[in-house]
Amino acid sequence: MTFPALKRHVFLLEALNGFASSLYFNYIFFFLREHFGFGAKGNLLFCAANGLIYAIGAFYGGKFAQRRGYFRALTIGWWTVIASQLIALFSVSVTGQWIAMIVWTLGICVTWPTFEALTCEGESVATLPRKVGIYNVVWSVAFALGLFLGGTIIDTLTWKSMFIVPACLHFVQILLLRSLGRSVTKPWSELSGAPATVSVAPEHADGQLNKAFLRMAWLANPFAYIAMNTVIPLIPQVAANLHLSKAGAGFFCSIWMFARTASFFALWKWTRWHYRFGWLLASYALMIASFAAILMWTKFPLLVAAQVVFGFAVGLIYYSSLFYSMDASDTKGEHGGVHEAVIGAGIFFGPSIGYTALQFFPANPNSSATAVSVILTLGIGGLLFLRKR
Repeated sequence: MTFPALKRHVFLLEALNGFASSLYFNYIFFFLREHFGFGAKGNLLFCAANGLIYAIGAFYGGKFAQRRGYFRALTIGWWTVIASQLIALFSVSVTGQWIAMIVWTLGICVTWPTFEALTCEGESVATLPRKVGIYNVVWSVAFALGLFLGGTIIDTLTWKSMFIVPACLHFVQILLLRSLGRSVTKPWSELSGAPATVSVAPEHADGQLNKAFLRMAWLANPFAYIAMNTVIPLIPQVAANLHLSKAGAGFFCSIWMFARTASFFALWKWTRWHYRFGWLLASYALMIASFAAILMWTKFPLLVAAQVVFGFAVGLIYYSSLFYSMDASDTKGEHGGVHEAVIGAGIFFGPSIGYTALQFFPANPNSSATAVSVILTLGIGGLLFLRKR
């Protein structure tokens, strides 16, 4: 099997990974609210713990994939995730759900750096943007569909489906990967983390521009995930305020994810944003405004508009981090791990800030949104500082 054919199979596996991850991660907060009485504080704390584990695990997961092999890393990751879903399925206590989440995070944090590396290995400067574009569109569509359809799946098949369906999908991935491994004709070293030879683009041949924008993107991306992962655990609360069912919440609250997908497609096709600071700064500012609007506004038309803006803003920030990570590196697995570790840091800090705000100001339901908005604003100063340097 040639590398282009291999990449098509990788994108299929990536789509399954995204849908399964989204179904579990987005609806675990609904599950905790309904079965164990978790409110905003409990869900934020649960999400923060996931982010801390993910940040550490993804960093080392990327190194493991780079050194021990991409296929091996994916297989170990998926078996670990399947084990976590079985723990969650048969657990009747909140402690069991915490254990399941920890095991799930340790498994899933290995898979995403590996997919990013497999997507970008062997690509030239000319083909790398296209592959990164396809990768982003695939996972974002899968994540959006997981949230969009998850409520309907659970309402139709009961709560157990949010554990059974992802476990089955990951098992299918293991079977597909095993079949793929038998049909690969390229040297195994090319699938096990051997650095690819990628020339440096003439427009930034000295590498300084790469590194500068990589640092700015690595700063902006965790702030984007601070915003996104303050929104996600609070979706059940937003849905309750709007009197939405689980299916209704999935339909309505996935608008920003589909907007993010649209931004990925646009940024894949239109590359003039590469190494342009104005686009990164404008997206960051729009992200702050739309984040606050999503959690504070209650009018449907305004919430739809805020979600669309939010999706496009975080889309460009995420795309920047991944593209510059891959464009500035020959060790794709390790840089994919750093990219995902930065995401984990954002997943940790956002809910942690929201939880702390509610702890000190429990009478103000908007205290978490206000506190996180203040922290997000500080990131603009960091971007301007790095830009000046």
